[in-house]
Amino acid sequence: MAELGRLPGAWRRLVKQSLPATLYGRTFLIIVLPVALMQLAVAWIFFDAHWRTVTMQLSDGLAGDVAWALESYEDDPSPAGLARTAGRAERSMSLSIAFQPGRTLPETRRRNALATVDSSLRQALEARIDAPFWFDTTRYPAHVDIRVQVQDGVLRVLAPRERAVATQGLIFLGWMAAATLILTGVSLIFIRNQVRAIERLAQAAEDFGRGRDAPAFKPYGAREVRQAAKAFLAMKARIQRHIEQRTALLASVSHDLRTPLTRLRLELAMTDPGPATEAMKRDLSEMEHMIDEYLAFARGEGGEQAEDMDLGALVQEAAEGARRSGAQIEVALPADGVSCRGRRGALKRALANLISNAAAHGERVQVGVSLTDGGVTVTVDDDGPGIPPERREEAFRAFNRLDESRNQNAKGVGLGLAIARDAARGHGGDVRLEDSPLGGLRAVLRLPAGS
Repeated sequence: MAELGRLPGAWRRLVKQSLPATLYGRTFLIIVLPVALMQLAVAWIFFDAHWRTVTMQLSDGLAGDVAWALESYEDDPSPAGLARTAGRAERSMSLSIAFQPGRTLPETRRRNALATVDSSLRQALEARIDAPFWFDTTRYPAHVDIRVQVQDGVLRVLAPRERAVATQGLIFLGWMAAATLILTGVSLIFIRNQVRAIERLAQAAEDFGRGRDAPAFKPYGAREVRQAAKAFLAMKARIQRHIEQRTALLASVSHDLRTPLTRLRLELAMTDPGPATEAMKRDLSEMEHMIDEYLAFARGEGGEQAEDMDLGALVQEAAEGARRSGAQIEVALPADGVSCRGRRGALKRALANLISNAAAHGERVQVGVSLTDGGVTVTVDDDGPGIPPERREEAFRAFNRLDESRNQNAKGVGLGLAIARDAARGHGGDVRLEDSPLGGLRAVLRLPAGS
């Protein structure tokens, strides 16, 4: 593959497009291509150096016998002489000789697929016979038809095919082709077993990336594949340990903070009502909301198990939650419904974050669900101020509020879009931001089929 870099650009692209895309196909090509080239070289050498030579010698011997039969007939063209010559040819040379009075040579002849057979026999007959002749090596499977123009007719000679063609050569090629097919089949079985180990490793990595566990996965295959699988399992264990430690830390911090917040809320409840008291209660509510978002972001819904669910119903639930806060949400679902597989809590939180984010920055929100070739797409449109295209990717960073671009919710901490994208990517999808037909921002959540 390194040699491709030395080729011109157009040829390099052509070679890359012609190569198989899978490891299985490329390994098969690596094994089969040299074998095929070797077989072609062996066949070429065999035909050129052996089969052609033997065929020419056989053709020359047959042409000599035909010349003898022609001379014997011309010496005594009587029926008795013809019978005597035909008998000798049948007994000694396995030739069948017949005289066809008043006939002429055919004007057309079918060509043999192996041009060497016809060319060798033609050269031998031209060297031995001066009279006009005609022959056909394809009309009869076991015989060669040779005709010579003589006075008052045609002398016809039928000779066994092996007298003119080295038939053992074709048998040799057949055995060689059969052996090649058998060895190629065995190679394919071994290649498939090795590739299957890599495919299982890739599937285990994809399942882990989507939050699904693969307890049945075990390293097997070639030594290098087993090493990669063991490294993956070690990495998986480290990541899981890190997630558990982070979640435990955040849960501990959340628990420790909730105790003094609860005491403060009780103290405020016993305090005389007033503007200052109400302001402190709002601050406490905001602090509790921040703690919940921090904990949800750290946990990432990683402990959930995937399940089959009605995505349309999940969208309706998330929209209903935003409606309770006073937002106007329009939902458009396919008539046949939409089903998917995933972690219900993570998807619901992602949808709720996208819808509540749109409702917080616009007066009108439209949610649409559609089926695509690659899976499911959920769009959330609002008529708010939007986000400049150059800053949309920045909006997905954790704790980024983009105050100058969007009118922020007072309770927001800049984790809504980050949590939504994290959940989508955990299912093999993604979230991106676009211009909305309503004039504001459109959030597009894509989930692959069977996520």
